[in-house]
Order: sequence, then structure tokens, then C-alpha cells
Amino acid sequence: MSRLAEDLRFRGLIHQMTDPSLEARLDADRLTAYTGFDPTADSLHVGHLLQVCNLRRLQVAGHRPIALAGGGTGFIGDPGGKTEERSLLSPDVLEANLHGIHTQLARFLDFGSDATGSQARLMNNSDWLTELRLFDFLRDVGKHFTVNQMVAKDSVKSRLDRDGQGISFTEFSYMLLQAYDFLHLFDQCNCTLQLGGREQWGNITMGIELVRKLRHTEVWGLTTPLVLKADGSKFGKTESGTVWLDANRTSPYQLYQFFVRSEDAVVGAYLRYFTFLSHDEIRGLDQVTADHPERREAQRELARRVCLLVHGEEETERAERAAAALFGEEVARLDERSLLDVFVDAPSTQLARSRLDGEGLSLVDLMAETGMVPSKGRARTTIEQGGAYVNNRREVDVARTLVADDLVAGRYLVVRRGRKDYHLVSFA
Repeated sequence: MSRLAEDLRFRGLIHQMTDPSLEARLDADRLTAYTGFDPTADSLHVGHLLQVCNLRRLQVAGHRPIALAGGGTGFIGDPGGKTEERSLLSPDVLEANLHGIHTQLARFLDFGSDATGSQARLMNNSDWLTELRLFDFLRDVGKHFTVNQMVAKDSVKSRLDRDGQGISFTEFSYMLLQAYDFLHLFDQCNCTLQLGGREQWGNITMGIELVRKLRHTEVWGLTTPLVLKADGSKFGKTESGTVWLDANRTSPYQLYQFFVRSEDAVVGAYLRYFTFLSHDEIRGLDQVTADHPERREAQRELARRVCLLVHGEEETERAERAAAALFGEEVARLDERSLLDVFVDAPSTQLARSRLDGEGLSLVDLMAETGMVPSKGRARTTIEQGGAYVNNRREVDVARTLVADDLVAGRYLVVRRGRKDYHLVSFA
């Protein structure tokens, strides 16, 4: 078994452990460990990626990972990290979300047969939580925890301390249900380790205490640090919203660009969190970032590795080609999907294809009509000064006309003024 604890330390993935002896157990024993995922959407997002990667690290090291989909607790909602109560999901929505998450997790973990016992398991806590009888639960679980103890947990205390806010009994019960999950997984799968983010510490310790009281044995918890951007803001959010792992929600190109835009201050941490590069490879990229930050080698390697992990080789190569084409004439060879991914945020105009017939459409007229310049006179000046580009090829002839042969993917023109002022023109 590999030196997993040393690797986790190097990568900065240990925030808290319930017992220092856990590090030795990670390297000497064969453990079964679980992480839970709330099915609040039909896709995981990059905020989940750290825990998914940790389950994979455990499996590679010979441990057995359990990915627990919270089909039962998803009816309740974890109050941790939230300033107000979550909306409860309907059974149909919850089922659709679970299906999407199940499909995605199978890309990261090996759920097949494994004689060594390290094959992953995908479980749904609705299988046992929905069968619980209220009086049995209150008697067998609730009596082991005081309200004082539960109110002191950060996930609850932060809600009670906020003016005008509170917490319903429904959400208040969440930590007891999660504690019961740990007990059930210990009984059924000999699961002795729960992983989670820093905000899960209170819930994890509740489960550990329940197992200790009812089974008179020791189990463990390990939390990871929060993943933040360089400015301290929440990781995984952009101006356009959440970065999803589902290609239909966030394209592979957009995922690639999210990571390639990582700031120098955090790219080293992200390489440790989200890739399986060796320690020496990561140190080498750290050094390149320090010596030649303008090369952005670490960011490109980070983006490539994450995209490979999430979407595979073909989509990663497509994303890399699209990224390389942004400032090069290779843009003329992009397929329609890649082109639209690249310029999804660029202003656009749709014109009749007949405008390209005959002698074609004047570049001067096009730049003025799309609003790239305020007038035809300014368009001529821009062209004469070398600041106009069609499909990333500089145009210096004010008499230049555009015809069907200039179209990318049979339908589009990419017009640029200066270095970054793009406009996508489609012809129908």
C-alpha cells in the first residue's frame, strides 16, 4: 500500500483528524471510507471535485471507497454553510438528480469486481432512512445527544446567531440522520472512516460518537480545507454561475478555461487538490510559476489534467484546440460546437446569408453594422492601422469583401478589433 498519509499531507488535504493515529492506519490498514453527496442538482460541480478525488486516492492506495448519495437526507437539506433553509426537493426531482450523480461518479471510481476488496460502492441513504420508524429513531439515536450539544455545532449556531433567521426542526435533525448513516455503514460495510469538507466536522463527530456509544468501538473522521480563490471568494463560481461536471451544463472548453484562468497564488494548491501528478512534477510546476509566471504552464497543465479526469481524452483535445485557436488562425478550422464554446460570451449578430452573394459583404460595412466601430470612417481607420481581423487573420485592405468561402463551420465569421474585442457573426 502506498504512503497515502504522506501524500495527503503534501497536497494539503488534511485539515482535521479525529485521531492522530489515523495517519498510520491509512498506510497500514485496509479501510472502508465514505463521503456523502447531497443530490441538490442532477450534476456534481467543481466544488465536489476535491472529495471525489480523495475517494479515488483512497481506492488507488488500496482502500475501499463508498460514495453515498443523500437520497434520504436530500429530503431534509444540510444546514451547514447555508444562511437560510433549503427548498425541499420532490421525489421525482430527487430521483433524477440521483441518476445524474450516479453516472458521473462512475467516471472517477472503479465500481467493478476486485478480488482485493477495494472496489467502490455507490449507495443511497434513502434505502435505510426512509424505512426508519420515528419512535425507534428517537429512542435509539436521539437519546444519545443533547439539544445543548447540537445547538453548539457551527452549522446550527451560525443560523441561530443571525438576526431574523432560525432553523426548522427538519434541518435541525439533519446531523442525527447523518450520524445514523455512519452507524449503518459501519454495521453493513465495516466502514470506519468518513471524509468531508471542513464544514462537515460537526456532523462527522456526531456519527463517530454514535458508533462509539452503540457499538463500543472507534471510527474516524478526516476533513479537508475549504477551496478558495486567491481573493478568498468561493471556489467554483463564475460570473455566469456554477461550474458543473456535466458537459451539457458546462462544456469541456468552459471547464478547461475555468482552471486555465487560475491565479498564480492558488494554482499550486489546485494542482495538489485536483490532479494525480507526482510530487516532483508539482514542485517543478511550482518553480516554473515562480520563475516564469507569464508562461502559465502550471495553469495549462492543471486545466488539461482536470479536463482529462472529468471528460476524457477526446474532449480535452477538443478544448485545447479551441483554446489555442482563440488568438490564432486555427479558429477557421474549428467545428461549430467548439466555435460556439469559445465565443459563448462574445457579442453576436445574425445576418442573411444572401449578404455574402455576388461581390460579397464589405468588411467596412460589417464592422459598422455590428457596432464594433461607431462609423464606416472609423472602420476604415481601424483596418488601415492593422487593427481589424477576420477569423484571426489581419486585414489591411479597406476594400476587403467577405464571401461564403470565408465562413467557419459553413456559417460563421469571427471579427476582431484590436486584441480582445471579438464579435461573432452568423449567417442563416
